Amino acid sequence: QLQASGGGLVQAGGSLRLSCAASGRTFSSYGMGWFRQAPGKEREFVAGISASGGRIYYADSVKGRFTISRDNAKNTVYLQMNSLKPEDTAVYYCAAAGSGSYFPTVKYDYWGQGTQVTVSS
Repeated sequence: QLQASGGGLVQAGGSLRLSCAASGRTFSSYGMGWFRQAPGKEREFVAGISASGGRIYYADSVKGRFTISRDNAKNTVYLQMNSLKPEDTAVYYCAAAGSGSYFPTVKYDYWGQGTQVTVSS
């Protein structure tokens, strides 16, 4: 089970930190990803991190502004979002890939419930 939190309303240029807490004893074997879905748009990949945390992949739209990290001791993955833009407004979801991979196209087996991020201009 994945529980995302940390969303909210922020002005453009501001920052937010999302967290995704996982239950279970095998968190450290899962690749983790963050996705987002804006109203009327398809869900899109934001960032992914390997099971060990040693490898990371970002969508071009967030590269240099967002940072994904994980703490396997706390069963938690984070998404630090800086320099937020109105176009970052979306529901953000965390997801877990049993393969341990972290790329946009891999199969993500578990999904969190989503947390709303709204960036005002």
